[in-house]
Amino acid sequence: MCRATAVRERCTLYLLLATCYLVLAIQTMRTVSGITTYEDVVKGSRFIAHSARVDSVEETTSFLAEVADPSATHNCWAWRIDEQYRSSDDGEPGGTAGRPILATLDGHHLDHVMVVVTRYFGGTKLGTGGLVRAYGGVASKCLDRASIIEEQALISVSVSVDFAHAGAVHQLVGEHGGRVETEDFVAEGVTATVAIPEPSVDAFRTALMDATSGQAQILDPFPEP
Repeated sequence: MCRATAVRERCTLYLLLATCYLVLAIQTMRTVSGITTYEDVVKGSRFIAHSARVDSVEETTSFLAEVADPSATHNCWAWRIDEQYRSSDDGEPGGTAGRPILATLDGHHLDHVMVVVTRYFGGTKLGTGGLVRAYGGVASKCLDRASIIEEQALISVSVSVDFAHAGAVHQLVGEHGGRVETEDFVAEGVTATVAIPEPSVDAFRTALMDATSGQAQILDPFPEP
């Protein structure tokens, strides 16, 4: 290859990189459909597990309020949404309820799912090991009975636009079947990480560049270290 050709190809590459960096972070998500309930009795204590899909922290709060029983001895729970996760022992000894439920979620390779396990004390203490087995076991059996669905691959993309075009990002993400995962407001405008179905990525990129007159930046949110 002659030097002139190599220079031209390098310049073309730099121009493409300056225009947009498309993330090749393809995600296939296993989650659940609907609410599943499982009930069991362990040494006199009644355990009821509920599982459901959740797509935001607000939805986890709503689901907990929906299925938890304030009159029960404990309402323990765990959820995972992408890289976010939380769990609660709700008065049980630390690490004996929420963490086993979360471990069950991860063991089933599920995302965007919450499990709430309600316990009515039956008079017999189960001990640390017994609690871990009871909460983890009831959660696992609940998820075994849940309707598992696998959603199409998504590609995570980080976009930067000025404030005037922030609304266009939300609109176009919705029109292309995606979701906004994070959104940060900085001095220069708005930077958002969005997840777009793989077949719609090119159309989304084109529409966003058109809507912003070519001013949007599409950047790699996971740069190489």
